Amino acid sequence: MRALIVDDEARVRRAIALLVDWEAHGITEVKEAASGREAIVHIEESVPALVIMDMMMEDGHGLELMAWIAESADSTKFIVVSGHDDFDFVRSTVRHGGVDYILKPVEPEAINTAVAKATRAWREEERERTQQQRQSIQLNEFKPIYGEKLLSSIIHDPATAEAALRRLRQEGVVPPEATQARLLLLHLDTADRQLMERMGNDSDLLRFMLTNICHEFLHPDERGTAFSYWADSGGVILLLWEPSDDPGALVTKINEALLATLQRRMHFGLGSGGALPQSLPAQYSEARQALRQRNLLGSGVYLHRPTALHERLQPASFASVLDDTRVAVLSGSGRELAEAAQRWIDELTRTGCVTPEQLTQWLADAEAFRSALLRETLGEQAATYLAEAEREDREHPAPAPDSYAFSHYLWRDWAEHWLSRLSQRVASLTREGGGSAWRDMLAYVEQHYTEELALQDIAAAFGVSREYVSRRFKQAYGIGFTDYLTGYRIDRAKRLMANPHLSVARIAEMVGYRDVKYFSKVFKKQAGQSPKAYRSQLEG
Repeated sequence: MRALIVDDEARVRRAIALLVDWEAHGITEVKEAASGREAIVHIEESVPALVIMDMMMEDGHGLELMAWIAESADSTKFIVVSGHDDFDFVRSTVRHGGVDYILKPVEPEAINTAVAKATRAWREEERERTQQQRQSIQLNEFKPIYGEKLLSSIIHDPATAEAALRRLRQEGVVPPEATQARLLLLHLDTADRQLMERMGNDSDLLRFMLTNICHEFLHPDERGTAFSYWADSGGVILLLWEPSDDPGALVTKINEALLATLQRRMHFGLGSGGALPQSLPAQYSEARQALRQRNLLGSGVYLHRPTALHERLQPASFASVLDDTRVAVLSGSGRELAEAAQRWIDELTRTGCVTPEQLTQWLADAEAFRSALLRETLGEQAATYLAEAEREDREHPAPAPDSYAFSHYLWRDWAEHWLSRLSQRVASLTREGGGSAWRDMLAYVEQHYTEELALQDIAAAFGVSREYVSRRFKQAYGIGFTDYLTGYRIDRAKRLMANPHLSVARIAEMVGYRDVKYFSKVFKKQAGQSPKAYRSQLEG
């Protein structure tokens, strides 16, 4: 069981944490919140069995919190610990289902007695909830499985769709008068570990529960049917017999029930409606595409229609970060790798729209980049690592592209580790074959770019010919060393321009140019505008 202590005074929270014998009450996790608003966030995330709360807090009154718990988290028990002997407060506590109202200073016996009462009540109710859940499942266990099979076949098997529809009409699953239908596809995020653990990691059980909950909103009025789609291990399909029905209102009601039962809201893809059964395959494709094109940065939208929004926006392009990513991997620098990972996230979120479709393409582009880089730097040895890389990808998978939402932190951390593994493997496999020397050359440029640096200097430093160095830069970047050095210097100059205390002359000197006029000429050629104009743009 989990518990949450809510008080705007840290010393009071510490005191309560010390007074309660948590282990004796079966509570294994205790969190704290400094306000009612913060407490609501914690409750929504972890649904504690018990909340011990103050009444008077600066941000979020205790009365508001207990009312919210009674309405939105009624399985959670709460105890009020207050310094105010106020009858109205006590009455409100009782009215909203509070276990006890304890006055400060808190006595150990009083608080532990109240906690014992609360946890005992929670366990009894939890047993009842579990029993009701099992009974509900058992009631539906013996429904014919072939019903779902027939419903699935009218979508994925057009050759038998008409025959399957006739059988479904005979069984009363599809009303005789239903000639049209609108399809909704409920998306299930099987990467939701917390939810899957609550289901004993049984995805079939979860789909069964979701289907039954959807049934409750369709069958009473014979509005439609819901079933687990056999051709899609993660999907639940709803068919509405009246395409003109408002699917938004239905989805809202279903999600309210899902929130109360599973503490989750689900996303639905919507088809355009049409004749039974001919339109269903196309509607299913539309619903799937709508889910794949939903904006993972959005919130509060759970019904998705196919849209061209992502087409009107310039999509995230892996090509725009390819060069920086290549340099970071070859450099082996932890700082460069972290910056490269952050650039991935910046590019993905640049338009304010991140879709599962875009993330899937990004992962494919990243794998293509890895394969090309390994073949370029390792030659025949690349095949050795590619097999190992695929195994490592299975052991350390990317966040699921079709999760409920896009997590900047999860994707950034995964990208940094993915790039680090690639960089380490390139370094280890190329140490004997020249790959490490190439990395060292890039590091040498990074260390000496502020000096008078020529191709001959690098060749001399590494005991190779000028031609070899030139060829390596051409192979890696498609440009000569001089162009690479110029681009590197101007890139660093652009970053320094953000510092208003550095003059253009000083920046020129810091990136290896002694003549500020020549620097300005080169900068304008590279950046398309003068240093002064570039800085003005930054400041504007």
